[in-house]
Amino acid sequence: MEMTGEQRIAAPRQRVWEALNDPEVLRACIPGCQSLDKEGDDRFVAVAEVKIGPIGARFKGNVALGDLDPPNGYTIEGSGNGGVAGNARGSAKVRLSDDGGGTLVSYHVDAQVGGRMAQLGGPIIDATAKQLAGKFFSRFGEIVGAEAAAAAAPAAAPVAAPAATVAAPAEAASPVPAPFAIPPAAPAPAGAPWAWIVALALAIVGGFMLGRSYVGEWWLVIMILTTVVAAGAGYDAGRKGGSRR
Repeated sequence: MEMTGEQRIAAPRQRVWEALNDPEVLRACIPGCQSLDKEGDDRFVAVAEVKIGPIGARFKGNVALGDLDPPNGYTIEGSGNGGVAGNARGSAKVRLSDDGGGTLVSYHVDAQVGGRMAQLGGPIIDATAKQLAGKFFSRFGEIVGAEAAAAAAPAAAPVAAPAATVAAPAEAASPVPAPFAIPPAAPAPAGAPWAWIVALALAIVGGFMLGRSYVGEWWLVIMILTTVVAAGAGYDAGRKGGSRR
């Protein structure tokens, strides 16, 4: 019996290669597989229950990997014994190639079946083999594709930008009018001649009265005293103003 086929896996070729060599992944994908234990770098022991047509059997066999060409492909060879149901032996060449963002798995199977199962005829055996291969690759694609998607999700997810806090523009503060400053009164110029002005006014008044009064002598005396007093006051004010400078 010969069978060829292709299956696209939504995962990088390196990841598909690693999964094809992972006993845990293969155990989950092989229909009816009960156990798959690794005995060496390229050898496995498998136990699986398979039903071909009306005949069901529990097969125990050995699987070996050859022609290793990572991550491009290999050849897998195996043999199994199902007791009275018969036996099977075969090999499969598996090739991996890039297909866009995924991997295209191509396989060519060459198998021989003996015992009671062989009596079922080629069409039943071929149909069963294709069905088992379809189930294997469907499950394989689900597992490996989901792992690849989960690994790519953190890198593809956009980084949430922190929400920018937009501060409301502060209302322009109304200019506070400067308090009205009352300018200080300008100091009187030092040594202002107020006393001298008063003395001069008194002298003028005194002279006028002196000319009109018959008691001119008294007015003359009063005028002289007033002038002296005013002059003394003016002199004192000028001295104090000069000391403040």
